[in-house]
Amino acid sequence: MGCNPLFITSLNSGSNGNCYYVGNAQDAVLIDAGISCRETEKRMLRLGLSMGKVKAIFISHEHGDHIRGLTVMAKKYRIPVYITPATLDNSKLDLPLDLVNPFTSHQIVQIGSMHITCFPKIHDAAEPHSFMVTCGAIKIGVFTDLGIVCEQLTHHFQQCDAAFLEANYDEELLHNGNYPYYLKKRISDGFGHLSNKQALELFISSRPPRLTHLLLSHLSKDNNNPALVENLFKQHAQDTMIIVASREMETPVFTIDGASHSSAEISQPDHSALQARCS
Repeated sequence: MGCNPLFITSLNSGSNGNCYYVGNAQDAVLIDAGISCRETEKRMLRLGLSMGKVKAIFISHEHGDHIRGLTVMAKKYRIPVYITPATLDNSKLDLPLDLVNPFTSHQIVQIGSMHITCFPKIHDAAEPHSFMVTCGAIKIGVFTDLGIVCEQLTHHFQQCDAAFLEANYDEELLHNGNYPYYLKKRISDGFGHLSNKQALELFISSRPPRLTHLLLSHLSKDNNNPALVENLFKQHAQDTMIIVASREMETPVFTIDGASHSSAEISQPDHSALQARCS
């Protein structure tokens, strides 16, 4: 089966629900299922995407905005769910056992001609993971709900043709906002979410020449502003298209064809050396 191109969209992104689609002409995966099955169906239909192509759902962690629609969707379409044991235990989900596929850190799962690499991240959850979807030479990263930028995140970001990257809050808006102190601390203490500044620093320092699309994701409703963060990143975008993923609706489907690949090879990380900083 051919891999070119890959098609990506954010079906929803934010504390009210997260769901990201990555697929080729034959197969697709969803990363998280945080909106209802009905809403997922409606948004995919509007985009011309078929639920029949979704061969797996990967769950990053157990928070409700990442699993809210999972049980109904998995049961209705008999979709295999890839989830760590601790995430499943803490989620309290009622999933059919024959649909549950446990994964571990650094495992690579093959779905059709795509390979999904699961690697740990820092977040206030049981076993949180980020994902890289690879098909041929094309690589798509899904990086949200991040307490810090760790070395593994940087390594994988440097390989992306496109990425969903969290830019959750503006530091000044959070500081001056109405959230109680404990919630402000939870967001910004290194186990919560990435600020615009942290995400921008990663983008500026580690953006690969091959990165054609950056979807800024999981924006806070109260502590961020889509226009603010879009303008911030566009100042440094060069040839990368900047898209702000909405917390209310789907983005368009973007076609990633790997046209800007560099011939340079990027070495694989030493997982044993990096794990302590990303788990």
